[in-house]
Amino acid sequence: MDSYLIQVNGHGDHAPMLDVHLKNTGNTISPGKVKGRKPRWAVRASEMSKKTFNPVRAIVDSMKVEPNPKKAMISLSLGDPTVFGNLPTNDEVTRAMKEALDSGQYNGYAPSVGYQSCREAVAAYYTCPEAPLKAQDVILTSGCSQAIELALAVLANPGQNILVPRPGFSLYKTLALSMGIEVKLYNLLPDKAWEIDLEHLESLVDEKTACLIVNNPSNPCGSVFSKSHLQEILAVASRQCVPILADEIYGDMVFADCKYEPIATLSTNVPILSCGGLAKRWLVPGWRMGWILIHDRRDIFGNEIRDGLVRLSQRILGPCTIVQGALERILHRTPPEFYHNTLSILKSNADLCYAALSAIPGLQPVRPAGAMYLMVEIEMEHFPEFENDVEFTERLISEQSVFCLPATCFEYPNFFRVVITVPEEMILEACSRIQEFCEMHYQGAEGAQDLECDK
Repeated sequence: MDSYLIQVNGHGDHAPMLDVHLKNTGNTISPGKVKGRKPRWAVRASEMSKKTFNPVRAIVDSMKVEPNPKKAMISLSLGDPTVFGNLPTNDEVTRAMKEALDSGQYNGYAPSVGYQSCREAVAAYYTCPEAPLKAQDVILTSGCSQAIELALAVLANPGQNILVPRPGFSLYKTLALSMGIEVKLYNLLPDKAWEIDLEHLESLVDEKTACLIVNNPSNPCGSVFSKSHLQEILAVASRQCVPILADEIYGDMVFADCKYEPIATLSTNVPILSCGGLAKRWLVPGWRMGWILIHDRRDIFGNEIRDGLVRLSQRILGPCTIVQGALERILHRTPPEFYHNTLSILKSNADLCYAALSAIPGLQPVRPAGAMYLMVEIEMEHFPEFENDVEFTERLISEQSVFCLPATCFEYPNFFRVVITVPEEMILEACSRIQEFCEMHYQGAEGAQDLECDK
């Protein structure tokens, strides 16, 4: 039998320490040797990491192209409204953060789902008679991206599938594939202001469909669904008994001639997880504050989905507590004119950009109604020297130093996306350069045919 001596040593101000002496009276214990195993290094990346793929980064990083050194770079590619400093957040928002920090009350851990008072503030801000909310219906997250991740993780298992818009935000596919969830892409219709092809959508539903993602207002399209179209979407979800994950991070970011309807306000029976956050409407994407609003008036989700969200939230212990401390004031004290001014700037930029690009032969922009983007169709038959939208946008960078995202990033080739948050003079200069580029490479019907023959 082996014998063990454990001795407690204490020296002066130092805490007692365990001094363990092992005395083996039998077989010798040899450190580093385990029977039947020869130690060797074998560190490999996980299967989840191998399945994680961001198409935007993959395409952009592969665009090995240098901008024209004679022209300053104009980037219309990044969906961050803070980049150029022309769209600062409101002073009330900044003041709320300073007060939360100075209070010293928010330096510790919060509950993983967020402080109760903060959940109450979000519920109070979004509740309405058509879609009532209480604090227990709110899960605070680290940005809207984590809200989408948690919603997907609680609704879908590996081997199931989700329905995702095309064109659509690339993160949906990135997250789903990393979780072993299949992605089925349903079509949006550019000639109908990017409404959903409802017949195509419904044809994709099968017994393994876990949820339908509805992004309204849309990234990358800048579209806003009408009330009647949202009701048609809900009718499909109701018939097929498929819950909805509503990505509404651009909620209320709609232009004056349009109305935004949260999809949950139009449904009495389809369970919905609505994801939102501070990032875009309050112009603070780096603060990483998001939320999930649970709409479940028929108790279809029940406790199982709610409990699942709580457990999933415990993986990283919730969002930044300082931002939580400022949240109630941000939501309830930001003046209405701040939102109005932001939207006025975006609408003006959208109109300028749409008008300028509409006048360019070979391009067909789709007029946006909200968010921060517009999509532009490239009539590729008039630009036969380019294979696709990726090559078109690469050459636009190298010749004109204007960077737009090729819509292949959003599963929609032969379009490109323009971000409209840049200063007005930059929008006008970029559009002027795009016109120069297109005039240089545009081929009419006969010219394009001759070039094809030469190939």
